[in-house]
Amino acid sequence: MTALQLNSHSPEQTQRLGVQLGELAQAGDVFLLSGSLGSGKTCLTQGIAWGIGVKEYAFSPSFVIVREYYGRLTLYHIDFYRLNSIGEIVDLGLDEYFSGSGVCVVEWADKGITVLPQENLLIRFSYISDTERSLSLEPRGERYSQLLKSLNLGSEIWN
Repeated sequence: MTALQLNSHSPEQTQRLGVQLGELAQAGDVFLLSGSLGSGKTCLTQGIAWGIGVKEYAFSPSFVIVREYYGRLTLYHIDFYRLNSIGEIVDLGLDEYFSGSGVCVVEWADKGITVLPQENLLIRFSYISDTERSLSLEPRGERYSQLLKSLNLGSEIWN
């Protein structure tokens, strides 16, 4: 499957997409988020957390690199914003997170894309306006192609 292009018209709409991704998430899933500051990465992560059944509000982990949230699966919310090199990312020893029984969401994934799992769902965020964002969901591997096919993008969810 090729990339799925969507436009989100609000943070809430981005969160609703995240909820669907979280509901469909399985152990071992990796979601890589790429986009500039304020483009919607954390909003999507909040939705993913809610879809997994996390009761807490997911905050950006910029100062601690990894936050863990617990629902039907553990969500590992990883943020590379403050990291400046591939070496710093490799030194974190994140392999256990990626090969574990939880779900990994990586913000600022473009900083470490070459050392992250090759099978993933890469989601690129771009600004359209103050409230509107373009999202490109790029499945890398059969699991993620199937996940995108399972999304319900009908008007009750996406509009």
